[in-house]
Amino acid sequence: MSALIPEFKTLLFEEKEPHIGVVTMNRPRQLNAINLDMLIDFERLFQVLSEKDSIRVLIITGAGKGYSSGADLNDAVIYKESEAFADPEKFLKLVQERYAALILGMRRIPQPIISAVNGPAAGGGFSMTLASDIRVACKEAYFVASFINIGLSGGELGCSFLLPRLVGLAHASDILLTGRKIGAQEAEKIGLINKLVLRDDLLETALAYGRLMACKSVGGLKLTKRVLSENITAPSLESAVNLENRNQTIMVFSGEFFKLVGQFCKEP
Repeated sequence: MSALIPEFKTLLFEEKEPHIGVVTMNRPRQLNAINLDMLIDFERLFQVLSEKDSIRVLIITGAGKGYSSGADLNDAVIYKESEAFADPEKFLKLVQERYAALILGMRRIPQPIISAVNGPAAGGGFSMTLASDIRVACKEAYFVASFINIGLSGGELGCSFLLPRLVGLAHASDILLTGRKIGAQEAEKIGLINKLVLRDDLLETALAYGRLMACKSVGGLKLTKRVLSENITAPSLESAVNLENRNQTIMVFSGEFFKLVGQFCKEP
């Protein structure tokens, strides 16, 4: 573990290769269910990564047989006996917004995120895959927007925003309204994942994507992630191009542009 990355209760972090961090959700007996300790660990990790340019790409995966089964429902029992269920306002602050902050944190950190989905990704775990920039999955993986199956709305943790933009409204409606299991092959077919591989090849595939990104400039990666997030909802082409123009001007004067252009021009 990097000296600048703190120790965690529920996560394992390793700089697997130069500039590529791998974080593993480490609650395998609970299928890496997201509890309060894990939320705190991710908050601390994202705070460090937001200030740590040496890590350029982040890979997220799960220990054991699954990626993540979502929110730890045992916590719901604990919360019910606490002030969190005293009224809707307290629930919103102490529970709902706390879980949603995980998804917002994934989108806010500058590093592109690759999810290596090694098994079930359900509920909040499903939302985490949607909040990633690249998704690779093994054949044993499957995806479930399980919120509607437990009496909640299918619009949870960014799903109603992110999912239609990945797979289209028709597929998103199917997934969120039925709460059915989406196998890895179907996920690849509808564009939910970028690549389907054998389990033994999963981490290497994620690292291969990571290597292609890690050799790029920090600013280039950060602004590309940001422009994709912002321009997907741009009100017009002109607005989108204006943001691109600003970003490109910043990068031209960053010091990397002329150096890399010079190298490129020398190549045969």
